[in-house]
Amino acid sequence: MKISEKRCVVLDMDGTVYLGDIPIDGAVDFIKKWWDALDFYFLSNNTSKSPETYVNKLNRMGIMADLSRILTPVMPLTDFLKKESIRTAYVVGNHDFCSDLARRMPELRQQEEGAQAVILAYDTELTYQKLARSALLLENHPEVLFLATHPDKVCPSHEGPLPDAGSMLALYKVATGRSPQYIFGKPDPNILKPLLQKYPKSEMVMAGDRLSTDKKLAENAGIDFILVLSGEATLEDVQKEALQPTVIAGDLGQAWEL
Repeated sequence: MKISEKRCVVLDMDGTVYLGDIPIDGAVDFIKKWWDALDFYFLSNNTSKSPETYVNKLNRMGIMADLSRILTPVMPLTDFLKKESIRTAYVVGNHDFCSDLARRMPELRQQEEGAQAVILAYDTELTYQKLARSALLLENHPEVLFLATHPDKVCPSHEGPLPDAGSMLALYKVATGRSPQYIFGKPDPNILKPLLQKYPKSEMVMAGDRLSTDKKLAENAGIDFILVLSGEATLEDVQKEALQPTVIAGDLGQAWEL
């Protein structure tokens, strides 16, 4: 795959651009080198951090991203809430998520009373009270929608994998018998809708380190995929895949045929 064939590069972040707070040098150097020639967008399922947090983190690494370059599941989620005329929801999310949701949709009342939906994000401030109240809503009110921002079972950390929204969904399934009607974020291609409306698919490429979300998203969207081995996936993992990535590389900087 030649760099001259692409205009839009969609990057997963943790495991692709950095590991926790540690930059992946090959990836960061590549992004900075080609910043003016390519349109880079940064995509994360992690709804425990606001877009501003991601911008600040990338800026500290010397990547001059702004909010227009950040994609998260909150965008298709708010589109859905507006389309379905949902004005009241019980939100299981941390302060960053609730604030971001309120900024995008100030008319949404985040409360239990009159809730039309339960929204589950990656809640790093989860309490039993939140679990109990949301579970009761789902059990006692079948008309209440169950929405989740993303399906990731774990979130990477320097200490090891941490329980993410997908693990919490398993808890709700056991406790209430309910699974979400809608799950936003990777691998749902709607998260790329703004870019798919702007660029031809042939000029787009997704790069990431996860097969279940990053690779699957690229397949669902019909765009090329670069698997980087700087994060979760290994060569042994990818060899088991029926459909292989367009490119496999140690990191983003090694992915291109210049």
